[in-house]
Amino acid sequence: MTEFVAPLASAGSPADVGGKGASLGELSRAGVAVPPGFVVTTGGFRAAMAAADPDGGLRARVEALPADDLPAIARVTAEVRERISAAALPASVASAITAAYAALSADASGTSGSDPDVAVRSSATMEDSSAASFAGLQDTYLGVAGASGVLGHVRRCWASLYNDESVTYRRRLGMSEQSLAMAVVVQLMVRPRAAGVMFTRSPVTGDRSVVAIEGTWGLGSALVAGDVTPDSFIISKITGEITGRRISAKDRIHSYLPNGRGVAVAETPASLRSAACLTDDEIRALAAIAGRVEAHYGVPQDIEWALLEEPPSPPVPSVPTGAAAAAPAAGRIVLLQSRPETVWAGRTPVPVAAPKARAADHVLALFGKPL
Repeated sequence: MTEFVAPLASAGSPADVGGKGASLGELSRAGVAVPPGFVVTTGGFRAAMAAADPDGGLRARVEALPADDLPAIARVTAEVRERISAAALPASVASAITAAYAALSADASGTSGSDPDVAVRSSATMEDSSAASFAGLQDTYLGVAGASGVLGHVRRCWASLYNDESVTYRRRLGMSEQSLAMAVVVQLMVRPRAAGVMFTRSPVTGDRSVVAIEGTWGLGSALVAGDVTPDSFIISKITGEITGRRISAKDRIHSYLPNGRGVAVAETPASLRSAACLTDDEIRALAAIAGRVEAHYGVPQDIEWALLEEPPSPPVPSVPTGAAAAAPAAGRIVLLQSRPETVWAGRTPVPVAAPKARAADHVLALFGKPL
């Protein structure tokens, strides 16, 4: 680890690598499969901001914005994003990122000089906490290739910290702008057969005895963008039984195009449109991994997953298009993120009394006469 770059497997403190980077690093160390990569630390962001906003004046203007003045927020944030994009990237930061990408390329291909496609993902210091959810408010870019492309998209991630929606949310929460920072996760691209999200408690009822899975064919960006209504499955943590199943007509599919061509959006092949994107074995394998992750963190989780056709291994993980599953399901699952569930976490009732050894003690305590 250097001041500006950390290998994903050793990414630790959210203050250095942001919420997403810290979670992916912890998952990796816990033995959960995640795509390999590195993190551009918050040190790199602060060095870039020292060049773009040396006296902190722009950030002070953002912090002074009223939460309900949307035109002012749009005007000021556009200026901040433009300043970040226009400022020269410090040479030491650019060099560290370029070297990390070259090392990732060599690890992926076994040779130097290749330019593998990567996902460039925002990882802000205030995201993925149990107190607030910033999911989707900062930018992610898929299928980025080449050192110059990575450098440019890292800057775009930094600038996205000042997206209108993100700043509006922070102003409503009254958060300080001076302490915020943005790390950026850079990971090898995967080409999943199916992808989606899962929750270790029901997002509808809050039931903690089930895992709820949503998925679609291809990249999970189709689900995030709202281009499809996903398939949904409910699995009992106690019995492993699939107790709920809804198969949707998935009309659109997002597919990863290699060699830096990004993501294509197309009509789903007719044979897959109304077919379940997961087999029962794959559903149970996902639920088992979700249970492991929840047990590791100790609180319900909101998890992004991808299902590959073959187990991930160097070179860059990829899968052919198709619905058949050759390898065992558990070995073909990679996690792309795990964060605390926030919707029901704030609704969980607080016990009105501390537990007692006997039920009668609660009654006796009302009269001040515990036995």
